[in-house]
Amino acid sequence: MNVLPQPLPLSGSYDTSMWVDEAIWGHRLYDEQLPWFVMLEFLNVFHHEADKNRAFEEPNGLNTLKYKAAHRLYLRNILFNNPHLAEIRLTQPNDGSRWAEWLRRMKPATTGIAHAQFDYLKKRFHSFDDFCEIVSLVRSTSFEVNSNKRWTSKFVFPYGRDCLYEDLDSNATTNDRRFFGRTGEMLYLMLCRTLHKRELLLALQMRLSKTDPTWDSIIKCLQPADDETMSNERANAFLPYAQHSCFDDLAEDWLSILRLNIPGFDVLPHLVNLAGLHIVKYQLTVSRQVLGADSPVTFICEVVAPKKTIVREISSDMYQSNNLLPAQAVEAFILNIEKSDEWQRALKDNDAFEKCRKLLLNMVQWGEDYDGPNDPLALISSLRQAAMKRHRQHVANIHRNYGREIGFVSRRGTVKLRYAPTDALLKTLLFANVENRLELHQFLEKLQRRYGIIFGEKEAECVLLKGEFDKKAFQGNSRRLEQRLGSLGLLKRLSDGCAYVVNPYAGGVNDR
Repeated sequence: MNVLPQPLPLSGSYDTSMWVDEAIWGHRLYDEQLPWFVMLEFLNVFHHEADKNRAFEEPNGLNTLKYKAAHRLYLRNILFNNPHLAEIRLTQPNDGSRWAEWLRRMKPATTGIAHAQFDYLKKRFHSFDDFCEIVSLVRSTSFEVNSNKRWTSKFVFPYGRDCLYEDLDSNATTNDRRFFGRTGEMLYLMLCRTLHKRELLLALQMRLSKTDPTWDSIIKCLQPADDETMSNERANAFLPYAQHSCFDDLAEDWLSILRLNIPGFDVLPHLVNLAGLHIVKYQLTVSRQVLGADSPVTFICEVVAPKKTIVREISSDMYQSNNLLPAQAVEAFILNIEKSDEWQRALKDNDAFEKCRKLLLNMVQWGEDYDGPNDPLALISSLRQAAMKRHRQHVANIHRNYGREIGFVSRRGTVKLRYAPTDALLKTLLFANVENRLELHQFLEKLQRRYGIIFGEKEAECVLLKGEFDKKAFQGNSRRLEQRLGSLGLLKRLSDGCAYVVNPYAGGVNDR
């Protein structure tokens, strides 16, 4: 049986209406912060801590992380709060008038900078046309540039530290935690608490140092030399476990990817996919542990077929079952409070209601504004309702939103969600688990062992009831996977009939 690690005691003050989701998974899992934004927030934390020579360490104790993030408001105003650039380029007759008109318009339009001065740009670009081309090029690789999100929530691709900054509110003054909701901080803490943190630090630093500095230099040209505006100190990130197997699994996968010969920035999407996958796996694994389950989480995956198959039905049912786990964990967490010795003793006290309310204030920071009947049963029932309502707003959506974003969960060919990995995610999984070449059946075994991901009949038979298992359907599913991998150039079938999956970026290290 997997034993849930002992949660760490709370420290500091946390701005939450209650402490239930946070006590189970951390502060906090946030569904609007999709995996790429998790990575951007993580990189902000990582670079700040690396500059202080304390990356992946918690020198002041667990859950004491404090860091600052850049604002880079000159860069952001130029890229995302600058609607007249193309018009000025077309309507003004010469270079001098274009610069003059653009500077005139930017002065009142700039947000978040007290006395904005953009004259430095004229010295850094040969012409206004060159400036426009660079802005257009950087925008084309940015995140959310064509979305209707506020301009302060649009981000440059992380070519280097000069591209990193935090999400800000519409006034460009403070982080309101809408799209940088602390999940990146949780990701950082997970990697602080892995057995492989020293190896991971070296691998990350080596990889980041080898990326092409040209792009970061281009981004730097758009910013004044004295743009040192930083956030106030960010604090109160919280992860309730000092160690967990999910943290080690994540670190091992990142190490596998970082050690491959994947060129330049192409490595980042794979790290993002793995971060998203392991956060989903962490949430579901912890949920099962809270519920007392002793078997690992399982994902039956369909390789999309032209017609509906039993694999699709099983995958959809398993998705629905897994999707309910976090809510069930919240209910179990509150039930454990109700069954606790402290609660039972409080019920026997003469002032039972006040004792129970004080207990909830201490345990989950809830009850001060409760205005229902002075009855412990009504009190705990009200907590359960409030916790479930709050859980459904964000944390309950992690499995679906992250799964869809990384290409793990899909509705392709049906109205129901199920596990149906995309080519991009299949590549990530192969690169993280095959260091040279591996027989297909060994690859499928490894996917089940490491993630609970199942494609083939052998693995499915181990986890499904006899009445659910259809050998032919799963054989067809694994054949379709073989065809998919072959079309991607990642599988070869030899003359002896053996099918091998191949990693084209192999670094020559033995399989773990």
